[in-house]
Amino acid sequence: MLAVFDRSVAKSPEGLRSPAAAAEGGGGGVRLLLEQFAAAHEGAVTIHLGSSAGAMAFSDGKQNPFLPRLFAVTNDIFCLFQGHIENITLLKQQYGLGKTANEAIIVIEAYRTLRDRGPFPASQVVRDLNGKFAFVLFDISSKSTFIAADADGSVPFFWGTDSEDHLVLSDDVEVVKKGCGKSYAPFPKGCFFTTSGGLQSFEHPMNEVKAMPRVDSEGQICGATYKVDVEAKKETGMPRVGSSANWSSQY
Repeated sequence: MLAVFDRSVAKSPEGLRSPAAAAEGGGGGVRLLLEQFAAAHEGAVTIHLGSSAGAMAFSDGKQNPFLPRLFAVTNDIFCLFQGHIENITLLKQQYGLGKTANEAIIVIEAYRTLRDRGPFPASQVVRDLNGKFAFVLFDISSKSTFIAADADGSVPFFWGTDSEDHLVLSDDVEVVKKGCGKSYAPFPKGCFFTTSGGLQSFEHPMNEVKAMPRVDSEGQICGATYKVDVEAKKETGMPRVGSSANWSSQY
Protein backbone atom coordinates (compact mmCIF):
# COMPACT_ATOMS: atom_id res chain seq x y z
CA MET A 1 0.00 0.00 0.00
CA LEU A 2 1.04 3.59 -0.66
CA ALA A 3 -0.37 6.96 0.34
CA VAL A 4 1.03 10.36 -0.64
CA PHE A 5 -0.46 13.49 0.90
CA ASP A 6 0.09 17.17 0.22
CA ARG A 7 1.39 19.15 3.20
CA SER A 8 -1.92 21.05 3.37
CA VAL A 9 -3.60 17.72 4.12
CA ALA A 10 -0.97 16.04 6.30
CA LYS A 11 2.02 18.08 7.40
CA SER A 12 5.10 15.98 8.16
CA PRO A 13 6.20 16.17 11.78
CA GLU A 14 9.40 18.01 12.58
CA GLY A 15 12.41 15.74 12.55
CA LEU A 16 11.19 13.40 9.83
CA ARG A 17 13.14 15.33 7.19
CA SER A 18 16.86 14.46 7.14
CA PRO A 19 19.31 17.38 7.57
CA ALA A 20 20.98 16.13 4.38
CA ALA A 21 17.74 16.30 2.39
CA ALA A 22 18.69 19.40 0.40
CA ALA A 23 21.92 17.84 -0.77
CA GLU A 24 20.73 14.32 -1.48
CA GLY A 25 17.94 15.22 -3.92
CA GLY A 26 15.44 12.45 -4.53
CA GLY A 27 11.70 12.86 -4.68
CA GLY A 28 9.97 13.57 -7.95
CA GLY A 29 6.48 14.18 -6.65
CA VAL A 30 3.30 12.14 -6.54
CA ARG A 31 3.48 10.90 -10.13
CA LEU A 32 6.94 9.38 -9.75
CA LEU A 33 6.06 7.73 -6.45
CA LEU A 34 2.99 6.12 -8.01
CA GLU A 35 5.06 4.93 -10.98
CA GLN A 36 7.66 3.41 -8.68
CA PHE A 37 4.99 1.63 -6.66
CA ALA A 38 3.28 0.32 -9.81
CA ALA A 39 6.61 -0.94 -11.16
CA ALA A 40 7.26 -2.87 -7.96
CA HIS A 41 3.71 -4.18 -7.51
CA GLU A 42 2.04 -5.80 -10.50
CA GLY A 43 -1.63 -4.97 -10.87
CA ALA A 44 -1.50 -1.97 -8.54
CA VAL A 45 -4.60 0.21 -8.44
CA THR A 46 -4.12 3.98 -8.14
CA ILE A 47 -6.62 6.43 -6.64
CA HIS A 48 -6.15 10.17 -7.16
CA LEU A 49 -7.57 12.17 -4.28
CA GLY A 50 -7.57 15.55 -6.00
CA SER A 51 -4.89 17.95 -7.15
CA SER A 52 -4.45 19.48 -3.70
CA ALA A 53 -4.70 16.28 -1.65
CA GLY A 54 -2.56 13.45 -3.01
CA ALA A 55 -3.07 9.84 -4.03
CA MET A 56 -3.28 6.26 -2.82
CA ALA A 57 -2.20 2.99 -4.40
CA PHE A 58 -3.06 -0.59 -3.52
CA SER A 59 -1.92 -4.05 -4.58
CA ASP A 60 -2.88 -7.47 -3.23
CA GLY A 61 0.04 -9.20 -4.95
CA LYS A 62 2.93 -10.84 -3.06
CA GLN A 63 1.30 -10.27 0.30
CA ASN A 64 1.84 -12.04 3.58
CA PRO A 65 -1.22 -14.31 4.09
CA PHE A 66 -1.05 -13.59 7.81
CA LEU A 67 -1.02 -9.83 7.22
CA PRO A 68 -3.33 -9.32 4.23
CA ARG A 69 -3.88 -5.95 2.57
CA LEU A 70 -7.38 -4.52 2.24
CA PHE A 71 -8.87 -1.47 0.55
CA ALA A 72 -12.32 0.03 1.08
CA VAL A 73 -14.26 3.18 0.19
CA THR A 74 -17.45 4.39 1.90
CA ASN A 75 -19.02 7.83 1.43
CA ASP A 76 -15.79 9.32 0.08
CA ILE A 77 -13.72 7.91 2.93
CA PHE A 78 -10.81 5.80 1.64
CA CYS A 79 -8.97 3.25 3.77
CA LEU A 80 -5.87 1.16 3.15
CA PHE A 81 -5.46 -1.56 5.79
CA GLN A 82 -2.88 -4.27 6.33
CA GLY A 83 -3.03 -6.98 8.97
CA HIS A 84 -5.94 -8.38 10.94
CA ILE A 85 -8.10 -7.51 13.94
CA GLU A 86 -8.69 -10.27 16.48
CA ASN A 87 -11.79 -8.80 18.13
CA ILE A 88 -13.49 -8.14 14.80
CA THR A 89 -16.80 -9.75 15.82
CA LEU A 90 -17.11 -7.52 18.88
CA LEU A 91 -16.31 -4.40 16.85
CA LYS A 92 -18.89 -5.28 14.19
CA GLN A 93 -21.50 -5.42 16.93
CA GLN A 94 -20.25 -2.19 18.50
CA TYR A 95 -20.48 -0.27 15.23
CA GLY A 96 -23.62 -1.98 13.96
CA LEU A 97 -21.94 -3.60 10.95
CA GLY A 98 -22.93 -6.73 9.04
CA LYS A 99 -21.12 -10.05 9.09
CA THR A 100 -19.33 -9.36 5.79
CA ALA A 101 -17.63 -6.17 7.01
CA ASN A 102 -13.84 -6.44 7.00
CA GLU A 103 -11.16 -4.57 8.92
CA ALA A 104 -10.98 -1.64 6.51
CA ILE A 105 -14.75 -1.09 6.80
CA ILE A 106 -14.48 -1.23 10.60
CA VAL A 107 -11.78 1.47 10.58
CA ILE A 108 -13.94 3.67 8.34
CA GLU A 109 -16.95 3.25 10.62
CA ALA A 110 -14.83 3.94 13.71
CA TYR A 111 -13.59 7.15 12.09
CA ARG A 112 -17.13 8.20 11.07
CA THR A 113 -18.31 7.66 14.64
CA LEU A 114 -15.50 9.83 15.97
CA ARG A 115 -16.05 12.51 13.34
CA ASP A 116 -19.81 12.74 13.68
CA ARG A 117 -20.52 11.88 17.32
CA GLY A 118 -17.19 11.70 19.13
CA PRO A 119 -18.32 9.47 22.04
CA PHE A 120 -14.76 8.39 22.87
CA PRO A 121 -11.25 9.85 22.54
CA ALA A 122 -9.50 8.82 19.33
CA SER A 123 -6.78 7.12 21.40
CA GLN A 124 -9.33 4.76 22.96
CA VAL A 125 -10.85 3.87 19.60
CA VAL A 126 -7.46 2.83 18.18
CA ARG A 127 -6.53 1.06 21.40
CA ASP A 128 -9.72 -1.01 21.08
CA LEU A 129 -8.43 -2.52 17.82
CA ASN A 130 -6.82 -5.72 19.09
CA GLY A 131 -4.50 -7.28 16.53
CA LYS A 132 -1.67 -6.69 14.12
CA PHE A 133 -2.32 -3.75 11.83
CA ALA A 134 -1.35 -0.56 10.07
CA PHE A 135 -3.83 1.64 8.23
CA VAL A 136 -4.16 4.90 6.31
CA LEU A 137 -7.53 6.64 6.02
CA PHE A 138 -8.43 9.76 4.05
CA ASP A 139 -11.71 11.66 4.26
CA ILE A 140 -12.30 13.70 1.09
CA SER A 141 -15.09 15.81 2.62
CA SER A 142 -12.85 17.32 5.29
CA LYS A 143 -9.46 16.55 3.69
CA SER A 144 -8.48 14.76 6.88
CA THR A 145 -6.18 11.81 7.50
CA PHE A 146 -6.25 9.12 10.18
CA ILE A 147 -3.19 6.85 10.28
CA ALA A 148 -2.08 4.28 12.86
CA ALA A 149 0.09 1.26 13.61
CA ASP A 150 -0.37 -1.32 16.35
CA ALA A 151 1.49 -1.26 19.65
CA ASP A 152 4.00 -3.94 18.59
CA GLY A 153 4.78 -2.59 15.13
CA SER A 154 3.74 -5.96 13.70
CA VAL A 155 3.18 -4.71 10.14
CA PRO A 156 6.06 -3.24 8.09
CA PHE A 157 5.06 0.42 7.82
CA PHE A 158 7.18 3.43 6.93
CA TRP A 159 6.74 7.15 6.41
CA GLY A 160 8.85 9.94 5.01
CA THR A 161 8.96 13.39 3.42
CA ASP A 162 9.85 13.87 -0.24
CA SER A 163 11.51 16.89 -1.85
CA GLU A 164 8.12 18.54 -2.40
CA ASP A 165 7.08 18.15 1.25
CA HIS A 166 4.60 15.36 0.59
CA LEU A 167 4.01 12.95 3.45
CA VAL A 168 4.65 9.45 2.08
CA LEU A 169 3.44 6.23 3.76
CA SER A 170 3.89 2.64 2.61
CA ASP A 171 4.53 -0.92 3.68
CA ASP A 172 7.24 -1.02 0.97
CA VAL A 173 10.39 0.53 2.44
CA GLU A 174 12.15 0.65 -0.94
CA VAL A 175 9.42 2.84 -2.43
CA VAL A 176 9.68 5.23 0.54
CA LYS A 177 13.49 5.30 0.25
CA LYS A 178 13.36 6.12 -3.46
CA GLY A 179 10.84 8.86 -2.93
CA CYS A 180 12.24 10.38 0.26
CA GLY A 181 15.96 9.63 0.29
CA LYS A 182 17.12 9.59 3.91
CA SER A 183 14.07 11.53 5.08
CA TYR A 184 12.15 8.47 6.19
CA ALA A 185 11.71 6.24 9.25
CA PRO A 186 9.54 3.39 10.51
CA PHE A 187 6.09 4.66 11.49
CA PRO A 188 6.06 4.81 15.31
CA LYS A 189 4.41 1.78 16.85
CA GLY A 190 1.55 2.38 19.25
CA CYS A 191 0.87 5.77 17.65
CA PHE A 192 -1.69 7.46 15.42
CA PHE A 193 -1.49 10.55 13.23
CA THR A 194 -4.27 12.94 12.22
CA THR A 195 -4.30 16.04 10.03
CA SER A 196 -5.00 18.52 12.81
CA GLY A 197 -3.62 16.65 15.81
CA GLY A 198 -0.35 15.41 14.38
CA LEU A 199 1.40 12.39 15.92
CA GLN A 200 0.09 11.01 19.23
CA SER A 201 0.45 7.84 21.24
CA PHE A 202 -2.72 5.84 21.74
CA GLU A 203 -1.03 3.75 24.43
CA HIS A 204 0.01 6.82 26.43
CA PRO A 205 -2.30 9.62 25.24
CA MET A 206 -1.30 12.00 28.03
CA ASN A 207 2.41 11.89 27.15
CA GLU A 208 4.29 13.81 24.48
CA VAL A 209 5.84 11.95 21.52
CA LYS A 210 9.48 12.97 21.08
CA ALA A 211 11.65 12.86 17.96
CA MET A 212 14.86 10.85 18.36
CA PRO A 213 17.75 11.28 15.85
CA ARG A 214 18.39 8.20 13.71
CA VAL A 215 21.79 7.43 12.18
CA ASP A 216 22.22 5.02 9.25
CA SER A 217 25.04 2.54 8.60
CA GLU A 218 27.03 5.28 6.87
CA GLY A 219 26.87 7.52 9.92
CA GLN A 220 24.46 10.02 8.36
CA ILE A 221 21.48 11.42 10.23
CA CYS A 222 18.20 10.22 8.72
CA GLY A 223 14.58 11.00 9.44
CA ALA A 224 13.90 10.78 13.16
CA THR A 225 12.16 7.97 14.96
CA TYR A 226 9.53 8.91 17.54
CA LYS A 227 9.14 7.59 21.05
CA VAL A 228 6.85 8.39 23.95
CA ASP A 229 8.49 10.73 26.45
CA VAL A 230 7.52 9.14 29.77
CA GLU A 231 8.43 12.31 31.68
CA ALA A 232 6.70 14.89 29.48
CA LYS A 233 2.97 15.23 30.08
CA LYS A 234 0.63 17.23 27.87
CA GLU A 235 -0.74 20.41 29.38
CA THR A 236 -4.33 19.34 28.82
CA GLY A 237 -6.08 16.05 28.20
CA MET A 238 -7.54 15.05 24.86
CA PRO A 239 -10.91 16.83 24.51
CA ARG A 240 -14.10 14.92 24.08
CA VAL A 241 -16.07 16.08 21.08
CA GLY A 242 -19.78 16.84 21.14
CA SER A 243 -22.15 15.77 18.38
CA SER A 244 -22.10 19.26 16.85
CA ALA A 245 -18.30 19.38 16.56
CA ASN A 246 -16.08 18.24 13.73
CA TRP A 247 -13.86 15.43 15.01
CA SER A 248 -11.17 16.11 12.41
CA SER A 249 -10.58 19.59 13.83
CA GLN A 250 -10.03 18.32 17.34
CA TYR A 251 -7.35 15.64 16.83
